[in-house]
Amino acid sequence: MRILIINGPNLNLLGRREPGIYGNETMDVCIQKLRDCYANDQIEYFQSNHEGAIIDKLHEVGFDEQYTGIVLNAGAYTHTSLAIADAIAAIKLPVVEVHISNVHARETVRHHSMISGVCKGVIAGFGLDSYRLAIEALSAK
Repeated sequence: MRILIINGPNLNLLGRREPGIYGNETMDVCIQKLRDCYANDQIEYFQSNHEGAIIDKLHEVGFDEQYTGIVLNAGAYTHTSLAIADAIAAIKLPVVEVHISNVHARETVRHHSMISGVCKGVIAGFGLDSYRLAIEALSAK
């Protein structure tokens, strides 16, 4: 397997940002645990606070048959970005939408996702283990 994990805005602050919601673990630690768990596979990681950079990355790998799929935590762009939804719809690779927190137990504005309808599935509320669950979903093709 070759999986790309894409994180959106403010997720570079994991481990420091609102630990009551997102926990104390950094994304670097999470990525290392995933690479250890999937030692025979390639787990790649990209993070940007910029919507266009996320779209560019989706376009860059979205037709590459060497990838199994994409795990995407679009952060707040989940709830606002028709452009990211259009990029997901345009590519061939399956995308699993991920959220660390249970967005449906939070503010009402977080209850609607612009991207869910064009993703293979959605995993939310299992902390950083949501990323592993998404990888499992992609490996089950």
